[in-house]
Amino acid sequence: MGFNDSDILSALRQDPEEGFRMLAEKYGEPLYWHIRRLVSLHADAQDATQETFVRIFRSFRHFKNDCSFKSWLYKIATNEALRILSQRGKRQSALSELPDGGELDMPADEYTDFSDLEAVKLQRAIQSLPEKQRLAFNLRYYDELGYEEIAEIAGSTVAAVKANYHFAKEKIVEYMNTHD
Repeated sequence: MGFNDSDILSALRQDPEEGFRMLAEKYGEPLYWHIRRLVSLHADAQDATQETFVRIFRSFRHFKNDCSFKSWLYKIATNEALRILSQRGKRQSALSELPDGGELDMPADEYTDFSDLEAVKLQRAIQSLPEKQRLAFNLRYYDELGYEEIAEIAGSTVAAVKANYHFAKEKIVEYMNTHD
């Protein structure tokens, strides 16, 4: 990937087909995994990723440089993931809302490796977080984004993102220590 975001934007404006290829090559996998961590199921992540790229393609002309291109892409992807969750009717539960310390069910699909029990436990802990904490944690831990970028994506403040990330880490540690 020898091109940067400004190369992609230029290509999208001059040769949309080539720009879209560059965009998909650079961001296809990272956006898929960002969405997947939010929606859990491969099929939902595929649907949301495809819709993300459709929305990006339709609206790239309206992109303003008031945030980074990457933040803009992740914001669109996040909105699509949340739309999928809303359509699915899945209500996210906080750890404190789990009945009698019960487990959240991790949906099974052929794209999930359940042989790594610690990884499964970590994913259960992350899925048990409230939406804002889960988003802050995933974007910081997995996508390695800065707090300012996360705030842009989440439509929040840096202070709120830092607080959500901190609380998410605490809840994950608590979950990992109390669930065998």
